[in-house]
Amino acid sequence: MSLLKVSGTKLVDKNSEEVILRGAGLGGWMNMENFITGYPGCEHQIRQALGNAIGQEKSEFFFDKFLEYFFMDSDAKFFSSLGLNCIRLPFNYRHFEDDMNPRVLKESGFKHLDRVIDLCASYNIYTILDLHTTPGGQNTDWHSDHGGHIANFWVHKDFQDRTVWLWEQLAGHYKSNKWIAGYNPVNEPTDPTHTSVVQFYSRVHSAIRAIDPTHIIFFDGNTFASDFSHFGDAHKNWDNTAYSIHDYSVFGFPSAPEPYVASDQQLRRLRRSYEKKREWMDERGLCVWNGEWGPVYARKQYEGEATEKINAERYQVLKDQLDIYNKDRLSWSIWLYKDIGFQGMVYLDLETPYMTLFRDFLAKKHRLAVDAWGADDSAVRSVYQPLIDHVVDEIPAQFRELYPAPVWRLSDRVTRLARNILISEFLVKEWAEHFVGKDLEELDKIAASFKYEACLKREGLNKILSDSLSAA
Repeated sequence: MSLLKVSGTKLVDKNSEEVILRGAGLGGWMNMENFITGYPGCEHQIRQALGNAIGQEKSEFFFDKFLEYFFMDSDAKFFSSLGLNCIRLPFNYRHFEDDMNPRVLKESGFKHLDRVIDLCASYNIYTILDLHTTPGGQNTDWHSDHGGHIANFWVHKDFQDRTVWLWEQLAGHYKSNKWIAGYNPVNEPTDPTHTSVVQFYSRVHSAIRAIDPTHIIFFDGNTFASDFSHFGDAHKNWDNTAYSIHDYSVFGFPSAPEPYVASDQQLRRLRRSYEKKREWMDERGLCVWNGEWGPVYARKQYEGEATEKINAERYQVLKDQLDIYNKDRLSWSIWLYKDIGFQGMVYLDLETPYMTLFRDFLAKKHRLAVDAWGADDSAVRSVYQPLIDHVVDEIPAQFRELYPAPVWRLSDRVTRLARNILISEFLVKEWAEHFVGKDLEELDKIAASFKYEACLKREGLNKILSDSLSAA
C-alpha cells in the first residue's frame, strides 16, 4: 500500500512504480439512481415520498439498511477476487449537509463512506471519492439529483461556495488515508459557458490543497466528462492532477445505429471517440483516467429470446474497448458494480423481496421508458414523436440546438423533459406506496435483497474483466 501520485502521464506509488487502477463505480449507493435501483425520478423525490408514505423513522431505517447491505465484506472480497484494485465511490452532497441548513456538517454522512473505504482497504482496493451530486445540480441529468434540466450550480455562486466548503470538510477528514487514491470533485459537469467549470476547478483545487497537499485530484471534462477543449493552460496551476473522461460507446446501448460486429469501421469509431476525449491531455502529456464506461445489457423479462444475441454484441463492445485501454495502459472504472439487472457486475435475483414487490412497477417503468439511461422507448415513441415534430415545425433549425448539444439531441431534450422528468414525477408516490403497511422486519428483508448473497453475477462481464486483467 502506498499513497499514489501523478507523474507525467502515469499514476505511481511512493517508489515511482506505475500503478494502473482498474475497477468499477459503486453507483446507486450513496448517490441513488433510478435505473440502478428501480425508483422513478430523483433520489430526493423518493426519499421525501417514502417518508410521507410510511413515516420518517421507518423511511430512514430502510435507507440506512439499504446503504449497509449494498456493499459489505462479501462484496469487497468478490471484487478483489477478480483482480480489480479500485472502486469509485459516488456520493450525494445531501449526506453531508441539508439545503435548509447549509454549511453545517452532518457527521452521519461519514458512517457508510468510512465503512466502505475501510472494507476496500482490507482487500487492498483503492477508492476514489466522487462528488456525484452538488447543490443546485452540476449537470442537466437525473443523477445530479436536482429534479430539473437546468444545471443551476453554474449560475449561483452560493452553490459553488457550499461545494468548496464540503470538499474542505472531506479533505480534512481523509487527508491521511493512504487507501484513497484521490478526489473526483465534480461528476460530469455541464457548464454552458465552458469557462466557469475551469474557474471552479481552480477554486476547489486551491481549497483542497490548503488542507490536503498529497492526494490526487481527478477533474472531469466538461459536457459529461467529454470535452476539455476550453481548459487552455489551466493545468499548469494544478499539481498532482489527473483528468477524467467518460467513454461510453453508442454501440453498447439500445440506441446503437447498427448491430455491432466489430467491423474495421466500427473499431475505428470506438477508437476515434475515445481519442477525441483525451486529445487535450495527450497534447500536453497529462494523465488520463477513464472514470466511467461500459455497455448496458438486455434482460429476458423484457427482451425475451433476443437477450443472448444482444448481450453477445455488448460483450464484444466491452472486449474491444478493453483492448484499446490495455494497449494504452489506461486506468479505468467501469460503470457499474451492482444494480437490479441492467448494467451491474452483480445484480438482484428476480425472486428477492425487492424485485418481487416491484415486479409489475418495474415492467411499467420499462414500458414507459421513464429512465433516461439506455431507454427502450419503442412502446411510447409514438406518444412523443408529435411533440418532437411540433418543435421541428415551429422552431427554425438555427435555434434548435441548445446546450448540452450535441450530447443531447433535440429528441433527447424533449423526452428528458416530457418523459424522464414529467411522467416520472407522477410515479414517485406510486413507488412509495409499495412500502405502506410494512413493519421493520419486512423493510429489513426488502433492503437485504441488495446483499451480495442475494445477487446473481453477470458472469460474461466478470470473466471478460478478469481475463483482461490477466492479459494486461
